[in-house]
Amino acid sequence: MAVAGCFCGRHPRSWGLCGSWVALDFLRRSVECSQPVPRISWQARAMISRNKTANQVLETVGVFETPKALGKYEPGQLFLHKVFGYRGVVLFPWLAHLYDRDITMCTMSSSEKPEIPGSKELKGRTHPYYQVLVDARDCPHIRAQTEAVTFLASHDDSQALYAIPGLDYVGHEDVLPYTSSDPLPIRHDLFQRFFMHSPEKVPPLMVQETLRAWQEKNHQWLELSDVHRETTEQLRVTATPFYMGVRETQNTSVYWWRYCIRLENLSSETLQLRERHWRIFSLAGTLETVRGRGVVGKEPILSKEQPAFQYSSHVSLQAPSGHMWGTFRIEREDGYFFDCRIPPFSLESRKDSRPGSETQE
Repeated sequence: MAVAGCFCGRHPRSWGLCGSWVALDFLRRSVECSQPVPRISWQARAMISRNKTANQVLETVGVFETPKALGKYEPGQLFLHKVFGYRGVVLFPWLAHLYDRDITMCTMSSSEKPEIPGSKELKGRTHPYYQVLVDARDCPHIRAQTEAVTFLASHDDSQALYAIPGLDYVGHEDVLPYTSSDPLPIRHDLFQRFFMHSPEKVPPLMVQETLRAWQEKNHQWLELSDVHRETTEQLRVTATPFYMGVRETQNTSVYWWRYCIRLENLSSETLQLRERHWRIFSLAGTLETVRGRGVVGKEPILSKEQPAFQYSSHVSLQAPSGHMWGTFRIEREDGYFFDCRIPPFSLESRKDSRPGSETQE
């Protein structure tokens, strides 16, 4: 079974070689599947090509592999993102604590449910995620910010942020693995620094020492530790916080975090995010309320064809820890409004992370 995608760039509802949805084609005459691929529910959904016209050009990308139910994917594994449809390659795995309020709260009695917003009062379960490189050809066409890693510059007199473009964090269930004979299957500035094509290897990409050194050097900025998830009226929100560092400003320590928010519409109705309402609690005892239209300057529409949207933002506190929680104001296509809960998450700093330290270089 070969993987194919539209390269026309004009059909955002077609799969992620030029869109944000998955649409794959059988190209049996181009390449034969090396092993049987199970016909499971996600595949039946993914094999439907949406809005395909005569102007679309399909090009073979690779050969599908059977997704892993158990175990982790190795560095160098090529994949398609199940939700956003882009091509990517696994750099290395993370074992994160997933705090899923949908599962946990259903199993708790009313007396056991926490009254304050710290999600860590729920019992998290370990879940594999992956640090990945995103193909630069797909970045302009997906509904996810791919500058996923930012951290403070290492100079005391600088307020600059470093950004590493074309990175994402992907849950195990969102990986659709495939193989390719192309020696350069992913277009990214870091790809050839991290991998070398090795046809005799499975997957056929050999990890170079530069990837291991890069992971070790940037570990504290890349590390994924906690993921929080909650669903309201079939709109699932996933929140992932990351610590960025600390700045000294006029004898005051200012701690910075970034957070990634993913919204996924699990229903067949069209939804639109209209407003955000955040509450940010600091260990210093302050409580800040933030309201505004949309997110990152947009009011994204979540439809059956394009059900997901992902963005990142930043927050600072004059304390080493705190909490964030809130709601999104959502409008349905029939004019009905509801508040979608954002799962509470903790903002935790780390020691030995001040500018100029060896780990921040």
